[in-house]
Amino acid sequence: MSKKQVRIGMVGYKFMGKAHSHAFRDIPFFFDTEVVPVLQAIAGRDEQGVKQAAEKMGWASYETDWRRLIERDDIDVIDIVTPNNTHAEIAIAAAKAGKHIICEKPLALTLEQSLEMLDAVKKAGVVHMICHNYRFAPAVQFAKQLIAQGRLGKIYHIRATFLQDWLMDPDFPLIWRLKKQISGSGTLGDIGAHIIDLARFLVGEFSEVVGMMETFIKKRPLGDMDIHLKGRVESDKWGEVDVDDATAFLARFENGALGVFEATRFSRGNRAGNRFEINGERGSIRWDMENMNNLQVYLEDDERGLQGFRTINCTEVEHPYASAYWPAGHIIGYEHTFINLLVEMMNGIANGYSPVPNFEDGVRNQAVLEAVERSVQTGKWVKVSELLQSTQLQVN
Repeated sequence: MSKKQVRIGMVGYKFMGKAHSHAFRDIPFFFDTEVVPVLQAIAGRDEQGVKQAAEKMGWASYETDWRRLIERDDIDVIDIVTPNNTHAEIAIAAAKAGKHIICEKPLALTLEQSLEMLDAVKKAGVVHMICHNYRFAPAVQFAKQLIAQGRLGKIYHIRATFLQDWLMDPDFPLIWRLKKQISGSGTLGDIGAHIIDLARFLVGEFSEVVGMMETFIKKRPLGDMDIHLKGRVESDKWGEVDVDDATAFLARFENGALGVFEATRFSRGNRAGNRFEINGERGSIRWDMENMNNLQVYLEDDERGLQGFRTINCTEVEHPYASAYWPAGHIIGYEHTFINLLVEMMNGIANGYSPVPNFEDGVRNQAVLEAVERSVQTGKWVKVSELLQSTQLQVN
């Protein structure tokens, strides 16, 4: 192979490990990048599990200690797909070792921790990204283009939801996502982080927020789950749920737009209702991840009698990333959002820059998450900029 190889070391191997592994393998098939990823090694604590994952997903080797993975000279990139409480330690160690880093969201448990991660990658001069893959659906990228071109005019509103229902069974086990010490927050950080990032990407920076949270089921049996979100009770013991099951909040943006946000795992019939509607002075757009190839567009300039939302199937060569895949109308899926994101990671490594979303986006998203939590605690509006200014480290 004549192209330079970028050797990947991944920490973790379950749900997101499968998505990332697939994406790395498919990049050379669909995209002509200057550098190509090589699945060099994967790390996990359970030797039998990580060995099986390495064999199934095509990794050349495995480690049972992530520290050993970082020490290896044959690793260029560390991909972090572990529970949230491990992100900071792994990322900071990887940065000090001079490794490029891609990290799953949310970036950290706290804003201060995320700023330490950003400081580490900046000092090391390594390429860094955070995996907010929904930005990379062609329809979302096309929505960004329309907004940037001024087709919607001044933006007034965004309404965004991420609705799920997989936790509604009171006997579903107390997995790590329901433990604050490991996850940092519940629904807010897990899926609310996605709609926060989409709002920042499409509308702009948050100014202030006010929110509310609820935990509907306070205790659950101990256990685990698989990559299909199916629970497995493993004990007759029960534990306390100390994170939110549902969060809703209002927001004001720095450009004057208003936002309404809802993230819940208690919305019966919604498997992955990641949706937004954005309204501007000259038009509106709608997107639904469960129908991710389509973007609904309304333009006020259309003549009377023909006005209305049109559905754009974003699979034409004119749509972002779509030309790498199939003929128009031949839709792509969830897994392709990861391919598109990691293509940008490869381009960044080849040309020496950190593509967006990177750790700075992770910090700004974390500031919004923390602002919502503080608002819930105080019952007041919280300014996001004041949270950033109050930290010891500063975002440029």
